[in-house]
Formats: sequence, C-alpha cells, structure tokens
Amino acid sequence: MPLRVEDTFRDALRNQKGEADRPLAGMWVCSGSPLIAELCAGSGLDWLLVDAEHSPNGLESILAQLQAIHGYPVQVMVRPPVNDTVLIKQYLDLGVQNLLIPMVNSVAEAEAAVAATRYPPHGVRGVGSALARAARWNRVPDYLTRASETISVTVQIESTAAVDAVEKILAVEGVDAIFLGPSDLAASMGVLGQQEHPDVRAAVEHCLAAAQAAGKPAGVNAFNPAIARSYLAAGASFVLVGADVAILARGSEALAAEFIKPADGGSPISY
Repeated sequence: MPLRVEDTFRDALRNQKGEADRPLAGMWVCSGSPLIAELCAGSGLDWLLVDAEHSPNGLESILAQLQAIHGYPVQVMVRPPVNDTVLIKQYLDLGVQNLLIPMVNSVAEAEAAVAATRYPPHGVRGVGSALARAARWNRVPDYLTRASETISVTVQIESTAAVDAVEKILAVEGVDAIFLGPSDLAASMGVLGQQEHPDVRAAVEHCLAAAQAAGKPAGVNAFNPAIARSYLAAGASFVLVGADVAILARGSEALAAEFIKPADGGSPISY
C-alpha cells in the first residue's frame, strides 16, 4: 500500500501567508514522556520542539513521542544534542522530518548539517530506507529520490560567532530557517542568565532583520510574553513560548505556595 509522509515545518512556514497569516507559536517538549508529548500535541499550538540536547531523550523515546504526536494537527521538530552526521542519520531514519541543529556557528557547520540530511551525491546521509520508519520501510514511493522534500533544516544561532556570520549562514542552500537562542547567546556575550539584556535583544533583532533580507524565516525562544511579542513585531516567523517541564514546575510551585503554610503559621511560602 503506497504511503506518504507529512508536510514539513518548511511547508508550514510557507503557508503562513494563507488564511492564518500569522507567526507559528510552539512549545518545548522536554520530559521524555510520550504521554506528555501527546497531551501537548492536542493543545492547539502550531508546533512542538522535542529536545534531546538538554533533556533525557534517546532514540527510543524520540520514536515513541513521534508516534504519540502523529495524527494530531501539529508540526513537530526535534533538536539533536549535537550537529553530528551519524546522529542526524539515525534521527531521520526514525522518521524525524524537521531538525533544529544546535550551536551552528559558521557556514561550514551549516553546510555539514544540510549534507547530513541529503543522500549522495548531494550529501552524506547513509542509505537504509528499507529498514527505516522514515520511508515506512520502503512503502513511501520514490523516497530515496524525494527524501530531501520530506525534511526541513533549521539551524540555531546562539553565539557571537554565529551572529557575526548570520548573513552567510542564511545563504547556505538547504538551510530553511534560523532559530535564535537568547540564553546561550547571552552566555557567549558575557551576560550569562540575562537573555533579555539590551545587547542580547539587539543581536536577536539584527538576526531577524538579516533573515527578512534573505527571504528566510527566523524564530526565537522567548518565554516572557512581552519579549515574545516584541520579537514577533521585529519579524520573527515562529516562536517557542513555553516548555512542558517549566509549566509543570511553576504550576506545582504555585500549588505549594497556595496550600502549604510555613511552620510558624504565617503566610504560605512565596516563590
């Protein structure tokens, strides 16, 4: 039975100019839980980022989350822990269609990320479609010749070196979008933990303007709604505005503050 794979995040960004005509709002999925991933998939958000750089996710848990999310009207992107050819090959074979490659600081690193998603002669991806969920075990017609159409590549700009090279990175063929990481960018700029520092915001806005000039989408991580809206006003096409683990952490803390009083009988614990 012939099967087809889903549209990519690249397609979703291109379709923004349709009826919705708005940026895409999403959230991080960091728990490693297929149940939580499915819960988030039904939230009404446009996209989810399943993270393996700072979260307890391996190949098996990513696969389970892809299966849990499948069927919901939401785009899913996956971030590997490193820009590595072998790891990217494994993610693609699992059926990951949308990749966010972290810590891309140069044209060479952007080109390597794209090459890892392409079969020879256009890249270095190993061939294993008969064994892989990506091709539905060779049930997707012409997968080998059309694989690049089923994959989107977003590279993460999160260092001063990357900001300096952003125009050249945007020009790399196969880079579909960039995503700004203000937290690591702040660390790179010497203001660790100050992702809303004016210099950091200026660097992010510089990259957003560069993306607009290049005709490519740019996204940004911003949990503060006011900051998120300011980046959207500056031209961001997609945003991450929350995370499953952060929502659970803050929500559980609020419950504790509401219902657990200090031993001296005073006001509840303040967070």
